[in-house]
Amino acid sequence: MDSPAIQTDHLTRTYRLPKRRWGKSPQTDGPAEFTALDGVTLEVRPGELFGLLGPNGAGKTTLIKILTTLLAPTAGTARVDGLDVVAEADRIRPRINMVSGGESSGYGILNVRENLWLFARIYGVSTPTAHARIDEMLRVVGLTEKAGTRISHLSTGQRQKMNFCRGFITDPKILFLDEPTLGLDVTSARAIRAFIREWMRERPARTILLTTHYMAEADELCDRLAIIDRGKVLACDTPGNLKKRVQQYPLFELSLAPGTNGLADLGKLPGVHKSSTTETPTTVELKVSLEEEPVIGAVVQKLVTSGGRILTLKKVEPTLEDVFIELVGHGLAENEAGTDPAGG
Repeated sequence: MDSPAIQTDHLTRTYRLPKRRWGKSPQTDGPAEFTALDGVTLEVRPGELFGLLGPNGAGKTTLIKILTTLLAPTAGTARVDGLDVVAEADRIRPRINMVSGGESSGYGILNVRENLWLFARIYGVSTPTAHARIDEMLRVVGLTEKAGTRISHLSTGQRQKMNFCRGFITDPKILFLDEPTLGLDVTSARAIRAFIREWMRERPARTILLTTHYMAEADELCDRLAIIDRGKVLACDTPGNLKKRVQQYPLFELSLAPGTNGLADLGKLPGVHKSSTTETPTTVELKVSLEEEPVIGAVVQKLVTSGGRILTLKKVEPTLEDVFIELVGHGLAENEAGTDPAGG
């Protein structure tokens, strides 16, 4: 069995908070330390697209900074491609790359192609290979016409697209994507997600660790994901299994014409777990949870034979937002977590 691409064991990172602020008296109240990561244990398999989902301040960016050898842990261990992030940082760096949403975008006096070529050469990529990869990536993100434009003349979204290109031109074995579609328009974000999936399919050994605020993005891309809040991992599983936490039974919603009979007997049907109705002036709204999805056929037959008229029928699917709210207690937009000094 292959060793994990990424592995952490009780990883902890604590920051000392400053006791004095400029122009203010020393702080005497409040904690002297902030724990950004609190005993995080995770394992990412080779070839896996693994997601980290959490609010600002949850510890996501701190974790990525440790895994990319930019920050040392306070306690615990972390290994990337089997190598220790502290003792073997120099061996890890040529194997990885990172894209961070909203970060600075290279040298403003250089144009897009020059910046990407310089970054590729730093990683030892030959000039012919670098130019071929740059051409491909600029095409993917729609920046071909901006190849000769100085970075200082790009919009924020265009700079983010260049950052995305920079992460792939070195062909890393393990790639860290920290909010890669932050600030991009819908069309660009969709193209980037499609490219990520194709890039993973080309070589099964490639591994991606993705952080995102977008629930749909995590659901679409991730093989597995961990929900993290206040420095702790609250759950880790496939998106499908996580959603089963909040909805164990298949749930259907039906709108019925007024006067439908037989509703009280639905709960007696084999395979019906629970049913409930709400009457409005124009319809009867029925919710029915089933032990197995095919039981909906018996429910429909019962309603029809009782003289009922079904106006609409839909299956209610749980979302990662539902899971997140159940575990964290609020949505991503309602950030109740503390501020992570590392930025996330």
